Amino acid sequence: MTSPSLAEFEQVDFLKDRHVRFFQRCLQVLPERYSSLETSRLTIVFFALSGLDVLNALDVVDKPSLIEWIYSLQVLPTEDQSNLGRCGFRGSSHLGVPYNPSKGPGFPHPYDSGHVAMTYTGLACLIILGDDLGRVNKEACLAGLKALQLEDGSFYAVPEGSENDMRFVYCAACICYMLSDWSGMDIQRAVQYIRNSMSYDNGIGQGAGLESHGGSTFCAIATLCLMGKLQETLSERELNRIRRWCILRQQSGFHGRPNKPVDTCYSFWVGATLQLLDVFQYSNFEKNRNYILSTQDRLVGGFAKWPDSHPDALHAYFGICGLSLIGEPGLRRVHPALNVSERAFEHLQQLHRTWREACT
Repeated sequence: MTSPSLAEFEQVDFLKDRHVRFFQRCLQVLPERYSSLETSRLTIVFFALSGLDVLNALDVVDKPSLIEWIYSLQVLPTEDQSNLGRCGFRGSSHLGVPYNPSKGPGFPHPYDSGHVAMTYTGLACLIILGDDLGRVNKEACLAGLKALQLEDGSFYAVPEGSENDMRFVYCAACICYMLSDWSGMDIQRAVQYIRNSMSYDNGIGQGAGLESHGGSTFCAIATLCLMGKLQETLSERELNRIRRWCILRQQSGFHGRPNKPVDTCYSFWVGATLQLLDVFQYSNFEKNRNYILSTQDRLVGGFAKWPDSHPDALHAYFGICGLSLIGEPGLRRVHPALNVSERAFEHLQQLHRTWREACT
């Protein structure tokens, strides 16, 4: 079965230029309602940067300055390496750590540590910006990651302890994949955590015994794909059941759980999962596109969770990604497992080839 052409659909204007300006504003100044997200500013930067990349508009970005800012957020080991288990990337300079990436590590703040999601988004941003990751302390990042894994295979977000669930298993897998080194996690424990999180209704939850969810199902399937262990871990019968659960998440757009309203971001979370499972073509592209565009803000750009809601960086980014998955003209293709553009993914693959050649 071939995917329908978007030319066959009733065309609703996709306001590309306004979305470019929306993401530009996200990189420069944010409204007051974002103030509570200061500690995860790097994630907002990722949404904006990757969104601009998918829009094929990275030329509006001051790449060198952003690269320097991202490196300033790297938590580096001290001379005695006593903080090795706390290394990675922090989400912003909220602790008052000086913005001086060239100065090197000093005396660490007692609460200074990397965050697994910020390390993932920080590395992804550097790849999107064309950096060679040459200043990333890979050993420290992987040591900090390894310190976050629990006995059940899941990961904390920070070394002090936090929620531990499928989101952070996915972030850990992305970090290992991008650094081309899986020593930062016990793969078998992580795989078992995924198996233990499969629910009675054939979706996958955030952990064992928890409700199936479109986001955690994506995290689990994408993690297995990045590991190259999808077919090894799940039988064809299990995969078909997950495919069916995901297909049933479409109403007009997609929702994340049965009996919940559709939401723009699940056009990526569920759509990308269907793509990874080779059945995305069986979803209804026209309904999906019409729903996504119904949440488009025609005045300031961006996309919202629902129609007639305020746009935000997360839903704007995943709205763009959802449209990319169905082949919206003028958008770069998205790599469904790593959640970056295919262009950025190819840059990463080239880095991996360079690293392998340097080792031979």
